[in-house]
Amino acid sequence: MPPRPAATTSVSFQPLSGGKAALSGDLVVIAKEVQPVLVALPRGGVKLVEARHHNLTDDPHLFFVHYWAVGDAVSLAKAIRRAVDTTNVVPMPGGAA
Repeated sequence: MPPRPAATTSVSFQPLSGGKAALSGDLVVIAKEVQPVLVALPRGGVKLVEARHHNLTDDPHLFFVHYWAVGDAVSLAKAIRRAVDTTNVVPMPGGAA
């Protein structure tokens, strides 16, 4: 899928005390990736906020899965990585692998 506006997976961490963090963001996925993401998130202690789509005629049809969590920063990072790994996300040039 070519890059386009509003079709970006995002992950935001806010450090808290004691090695904890607040995590929020959204995963942009195609239809076949929705279920694996919805399974991976709660397994890692990440809560689903909502899953929705914005357009009726996009191709491929994109779904936006919004999530959040508060907990051990390393555990949350591993959990969100497992969810991202269920998608066909393409890292941005210069981004973390």
